[in-house]
Amino acid sequence: MSLSGKLATLPTGRFTKWLTLAAWLLVVAAAVPLAGRVSGVAQDSSTVELPIGADATVATGLADRFPDGRVSPGIVVYARAGGLTAADRAKVDADRLALARIAVGGQVGAPAPADDHAALTLTVPLEAAGTTTLSDLARQVRAAVHNGLPDGLDAKLTGPAGSALDASDAQQHTAKAALLVTLAVVIAVLLLTYRSPVLWLLPLICVGVAFVVTDAVTYLLGRFAGMTVDTGNAAVVTVLVFGVGTDYALLLLARYREELRRSADRHVAMAAALRRAVPAIAASAATVSLSLLCLLAANMGFNHHLGTAGAIAVLCGLSTVVTLLPALLVLLGRWVFWPAVPRPGTPARSGARDGRRGWERLGGALSARPRLVWLGAVLLLGLLGLGAAGIRTGLDDQHLVVGTPDSVAGQRLLAAHFPAGSSRPVQVVADAGSATGVEDALRSVPGVSRVRPPVRATDGTLVRLDAVLSDPVDSPAALASVERIRAAVAAVPDAHAHVGGYTATNAAKAAAQAHDRRVVIPLVLLVVFAVLVGLLRALVAPLLLMGTVVLSYLAALGTGWLLFDRVFGFAGMDVQVMLVSFLFLVALGVDYNIFLVTRIREEAGRLAHAAAVRQGLAATGGVISSAGLVLAATFASLTLAPQVAFIEIGLMVAVGVLVDTVLVRSVLVPALALDVGPAFWWPSRLSTSDSPQQGPVRSGEVYGRLDGEVAHRG
Repeated sequence: MSLSGKLATLPTGRFTKWLTLAAWLLVVAAAVPLAGRVSGVAQDSSTVELPIGADATVATGLADRFPDGRVSPGIVVYARAGGLTAADRAKVDADRLALARIAVGGQVGAPAPADDHAALTLTVPLEAAGTTTLSDLARQVRAAVHNGLPDGLDAKLTGPAGSALDASDAQQHTAKAALLVTLAVVIAVLLLTYRSPVLWLLPLICVGVAFVVTDAVTYLLGRFAGMTVDTGNAAVVTVLVFGVGTDYALLLLARYREELRRSADRHVAMAAALRRAVPAIAASAATVSLSLLCLLAANMGFNHHLGTAGAIAVLCGLSTVVTLLPALLVLLGRWVFWPAVPRPGTPARSGARDGRRGWERLGGALSARPRLVWLGAVLLLGLLGLGAAGIRTGLDDQHLVVGTPDSVAGQRLLAAHFPAGSSRPVQVVADAGSATGVEDALRSVPGVSRVRPPVRATDGTLVRLDAVLSDPVDSPAALASVERIRAAVAAVPDAHAHVGGYTATNAAKAAAQAHDRRVVIPLVLLVVFAVLVGLLRALVAPLLLMGTVVLSYLAALGTGWLLFDRVFGFAGMDVQVMLVSFLFLVALGVDYNIFLVTRIREEAGRLAHAAAVRQGLAATGGVISSAGLVLAATFASLTLAPQVAFIEIGLMVAVGVLVDTVLVRSVLVPALALDVGPAFWWPSRLSTSDSPQQGPVRSGEVYGRLDGEVAHRG
């Protein structure tokens, strides 16, 4: 027996199944405490998701060298239409005294009034310490400010501390909502598919184990291998673990149930299921993980670190599905499928038979006019893709989240009563000896409202100057001012200046995302094509499959933009959406084609090409549709997030997966395979004729060999 065949029997032997289970129990026992420490190795969120090596990122990273480098101000804006009253000012004075107990240095500076006498601000310096996070401190500030607020007085917490609090609340909400919705969908699909009150638990147990092991591996790599850990991608990684883990489990369960109807020995049936299903599952995992690793070529920090985190998640999901799940299934026996227990010689239950007959009828319909069908499918996908023509990319500060959190409302109050850029100045860090020259250069730049006094680094080698812009910080005019600032300070001799702050950082993000699209997308296409060629040992089929997946992505892009623009009313598409959705749709879309085409190739070993296509579609149609529904629903759970970027990514991937499942994999790919004929497999042996080739060994030989191997290991 081949090495892959021998490995397939490890979790299924009468003795080795117990060893497999014991090994996983030890892994989980070790992983649980390690997983709990992952937040302890997470990198500083102020720089980890920023463009790697960008000038603005360098400026942000130098903040720790200044006395207030770890201080994040919370800016409380008080405003009343018609002017502040004496009671309002008394409230502000009371808040100033109350907040001094949590402020850095034990004091809060005097309130800063607006020229229109209708607003003033308190700046509360905050610094995280020990187990108390910046979000914890900001939450205390917000509670104190809202306590006893006079009627008609508006008070909002904004600035870095307010933004951190809103971001933390959004992240926690997103992670919890995504987890709960994903669990509900997975359970519902498994119950509808198998009608078993027990079976649905096993894939979820495996996915849960994969989730814990993912965090443990992430911690170990972050602690001992220097891997950058970013907790900001937790929601996406959670969805990915559940999506791919459940997909792989569904494919294995379907094959195992099929083999149970052929073999009286469940150990042999599972060994056969693994031998036939694992190549497709492993190829799928390789496609997704290698595609994710292409993000290592990205400049944007969020993209770069999502690559390693996502690849770890996929590989952990793969390992549990092909080892732990088989061991659990053979340990528990056939009864886990109750009430529809599969036994040798028994047909599928009526619902499954009807579903398979439906896929057989679809295959027959495709065979009648394959060219007309695939041309029609391509035309429909092209029409859906036309919606992408009017895409607007980029979101300003007011449209990054759904609704109006306090930090955004506070920014609006600031903009209404104070200079537009007062809360988010441009920060210029330069050599200390050039302080006067840099300050003079900044004061001469059009668009700079004022320059605050310079702040020296603790070691005296650097100086930081804050330039307040006269225009809103997320406006094109502000960006133009930043470019003028960069040119002005670059002309100061020996300044070695770095320009950072909100506006400069946003410009760096846009440039990094554009770079990542140019570099990562071709890499992903190359990797996916290479995996398909290696798996199918053909060139024509991989080329056609790649074409269908790209066409599916364009259709999803057009449809997604129409939803964002016409239904949800979003101001634009976040700059992250195109790349992240492309990555997931191409890698995960190819997954379903792998599941289908590998089954067709297997059937081509005993059937003529057209019959093999129809048989492969009938055998995989139901399970792939279920898997597609699970994956679409898990990504759709991201729409519960308040961040527009997550909503758009979730919607785009969900739409793309449904398009791929319903139209591309069910109609377009089989029609293309039927129309091209045996040349679909060129240059492999299957392309030389339309007669059955010597492919997989006959069923009796498979079971005879596996019987011997399982008995040997048992």
